[in-house]
Amino acid sequence: MFVDHPLIRRGAIEEREYQRNIADAALKRSTLVVLPTGMGKTVIAARVIAEVLRSHGGTVLFLAPTKPLVEQHAAFLRDVLVVDAARVAVFTGEVTSPEERELLWRESKIVASTPQVIRNDVKQGRIDLEGVSLVVFDEAHRAVGNYAYVDVAAAYKENPAGLALGMTASPGSEAATILEVCGNLGIEGVEIRTEFDPDVVNYVHDIDVERVVVEPTGAALEIREVLTKVLDEQVERLRSCGLLQGVPRPTTKDLLRAGQEVRGRLDSGERNGALYTAATAQAIAMKVNHAIELAETQGMESLRSYLDRTEAEANSRADRQFLNRPEVAKARALAAGATSEHPKVNKVLWEVRRQFTTKPDSRVILFTHYRDTSELMVRELAALPGIKPARFVGQATRGEDVGLKQKEQVEMIERFKAGEHNVLVCTAVGEEGLDIPATDLVVFYEPIPSEIRTIQRRGRTGRGRAGRVVMLVTRDTRDEAYFYSSRKKERRMHVELDRLRRELRQKIFVGLPAGEAFAEARPGERLERLREAERSKGDPVPPKSPRKSGQPKISDY
Repeated sequence: MFVDHPLIRRGAIEEREYQRNIADAALKRSTLVVLPTGMGKTVIAARVIAEVLRSHGGTVLFLAPTKPLVEQHAAFLRDVLVVDAARVAVFTGEVTSPEERELLWRESKIVASTPQVIRNDVKQGRIDLEGVSLVVFDEAHRAVGNYAYVDVAAAYKENPAGLALGMTASPGSEAATILEVCGNLGIEGVEIRTEFDPDVVNYVHDIDVERVVVEPTGAALEIREVLTKVLDEQVERLRSCGLLQGVPRPTTKDLLRAGQEVRGRLDSGERNGALYTAATAQAIAMKVNHAIELAETQGMESLRSYLDRTEAEANSRADRQFLNRPEVAKARALAAGATSEHPKVNKVLWEVRRQFTTKPDSRVILFTHYRDTSELMVRELAALPGIKPARFVGQATRGEDVGLKQKEQVEMIERFKAGEHNVLVCTAVGEEGLDIPATDLVVFYEPIPSEIRTIQRRGRTGRGRAGRVVMLVTRDTRDEAYFYSSRKKERRMHVELDRLRRELRQKIFVGLPAGEAFAEARPGERLERLREAERSKGDPVPPKSPRKSGQPKISDY
């Protein structure tokens, strides 16, 4: 059974109960949709867009955080909507000039864009959001701090008739963060679904998550022991300057926080010898900490590449002091003399080989945090019979490591879908929103402490069919800490979502028998009450219509 709508192509969208429920709610008020990855957030957006264009006209703005995502969303909407493809425009700084965008804005019915482009064009007066009936914010959890979503939404709030639709699979583990996103985007309703909800459970494919523990190499343990001495010295230097007080075992986050404090004090005009000492000590500590992480969790090739780059690009006092340490020289010698790579390399090869032996037409994604490791793994995987790997990285060029342009990224995804590549080795750029409907195996080369990024990586499988996730963990290293940290945060996030949903249901609305979990609130007021730990009743926000007089109707399409 397929969706029957005058602006949706026949047979293009399968009818699913939860998608219909969420789309109906999103047409009544500005809504944040929290839905597991692979459950069709973009399909819900298409349903809402079709009805907004049919009933209210105007322009629809579809925002996504990366250029490949923008391209994918535009292509999807052209495929499923009965709208002239020429009137679905793509705005990115790389593809269109400001003059072209100004003209396209007037002529298009749907504009897919990165938020930075829209923010800049609004500020420059090239476009305005007055005629916009709907703004879709993909990966809406980004709408915090200084991210461009916040500025675009602030400008859009001046359009009282406009609807907003936020979409995310990973809103964070804190209720305050979820509500901050709602407040920033002008969201009045929240539609939360988990894999266990009655109207979702029938559409969720099983994902088997397997943790594979490997032992660190002798060289890695020796390098860690040598470099930890340097790290401890830098931490003591920072403490002598008044930083890291009360932090017995500083983590990477603690070191970053110390660096932010030092830079903040320097930027405010503070100048003294202790502060400069702290700045150098923090920079050295970060370099040593990174080198230890590479030795523990990535491998000797990644460590050698990092140290070689640091030497080639050394241009600061911290660089020189770091490289001149005898402990660092010893670590380089140990890395150079290592006779074997990290055991994770062979584990990846084993898991990939096993997957393709079981299912020769498989699609596999390998996630790794570092580009050096991705390059190593593509080389190793290419030596396996029948394996056709491709390296999927961001656009930035770092030295001789040339990034992928937007067009190259999109083309690589299409080749992966077509089977020209059957293994995609991704850095962080592959975490959000890739339109890959049937991936059988996802391998984490390393755990990551962010529950949001973990959910996004894991969600690359189990989309069109049952999938498998393998997470590689090096024993007694930060891999284990990151693994447990992410798992704890994710559990807390689900608890927060359930608590938030129950709390809002009790205060304002009751869910429908089909399992629909609709909640309406004033997020700004709710956030303030949450912070003050007070409870008070708030009046529901009445639905607002996105219709503006004089806007086109269906006949215009």
